[in-house]
Amino acid sequence: MAKITFLGAGSSVFAKNVLGDCMFKPGLRDAHIALYDIDPKRLRESRLMLNTLNKNVNKGKATITAHHGKAQLRTALKGADFVVNAIQVGGYKPSTVIDFEVPKKYGLRQTIADTLGIGGIFRALRTIPVMMDFASAINKVCPDAWFLNYTNPMCILTAALLRHGDVQAVGLCHSVQSCVPGLIGNLGLEKKYPPGEIKWKIAGINHMAWLLEMSHNGKDIYPEVRKAAAAKNRKARRKNGEKHWDMVRFEIMRHFGYYVTESSEHNAEYMPYWIKSAAPELIDELNIPLDEYPRRCIRQIEGWEAQRKDIVTNKKLTHAPSHEYGASIMNAIATNEPFGFHGNVMNTGLIPNLPETACVEVQCVANRAGVHRCHAGVLPEQLAGLNRTNINVQLLTLEAAMTRRKDAIYHAAMLDPHTAAELTLDQIRSLCDDLIEAHGRMLPTYR
Repeated sequence: MAKITFLGAGSSVFAKNVLGDCMFKPGLRDAHIALYDIDPKRLRESRLMLNTLNKNVNKGKATITAHHGKAQLRTALKGADFVVNAIQVGGYKPSTVIDFEVPKKYGLRQTIADTLGIGGIFRALRTIPVMMDFASAINKVCPDAWFLNYTNPMCILTAALLRHGDVQAVGLCHSVQSCVPGLIGNLGLEKKYPPGEIKWKIAGINHMAWLLEMSHNGKDIYPEVRKAAAAKNRKARRKNGEKHWDMVRFEIMRHFGYYVTESSEHNAEYMPYWIKSAAPELIDELNIPLDEYPRRCIRQIEGWEAQRKDIVTNKKLTHAPSHEYGASIMNAIATNEPFGFHGNVMNTGLIPNLPETACVEVQCVANRAGVHRCHAGVLPEQLAGLNRTNINVQLLTLEAAMTRRKDAIYHAAMLDPHTAAELTLDQIRSLCDDLIEAHGRMLPTYR
């Protein structure tokens, strides 16, 4: 019987997806599922929800326990074969509010702020110490466990675990599996080229991995896709043109030749080209949703009461397998039934024109021996160059977190593409100081 420990189990919807999926896997149906969270109310709700799901779809085969607070962390982890991480340190208030509102005082606007940019930097700085605590506990009570990280900023946190935590870890996202279906669907080409029939190759870094190849029945369909995307954006950018949700990514493809995996609202803040005080018309013209993540948080908080009735107290609750990778990876390791997926791992020569100290997103295969990384090859140089601008920030943020050096925070922010495009060096230094002060005891002391 496998043991699965879920860190951040108060995220009931996500816990339902990953752990509900496990109840359909032969190697995991009878697992001991240990739920862990620091919020006792949300933990109780998730346990109630999973008990119902276990009864309705799994004939009660799983054993579910709940563990609250730091004092019970080791108990939750003890003997675990798999650790799933979905924590958010600081939540919407105060942390996300700080990440958005303090930079606004400097005229620096963001969309999501969970992966890169000034918001991504500080999200990492407050999360890495918690992740290192997890790693320390894992090394003591379940050293052979596989750590599946779903928490952002993905590259920084997964690299922290792999380089400094001495744990077996892989970072997981869902932007890769939704990339081709989303692109083909948005262009209205799904009947001509059913996504399930398309052969594709993706590699890069999390949220900025590149769709390198795309073919259908041996035919390269990329030229047709590029042409259709450019035409759609030309019409959308006209006055009174019909906007769509993927305009920034289509522009990236037009200028750099390739489509990127993560959404337009994310990639708008990973580059210096799109959110610009010197060209404010681009915000509306390219349909860029500033402050999108805070809006999502507010909607989620306001909608939880109604959602609770559907998920937590619904005695008829059921589940359909999701598109998350987690359960299939755990099942592959438990049963030796191979499973291919894209994971975030250290770049040990997998993409030769990116730094070996970087965390990259490439094809992987899981089986009883663990997670095996696949060589992706050299990226087109313009794509590697864009990746490196993000990797610079990731590496310096990790350095800051591990050394507690304030100058490394400054350097990470100064090299961030969007921040550097909008603010002077002195402004960036001052902004970092303000963010450190606003976080207060949520951050360790930096010297």
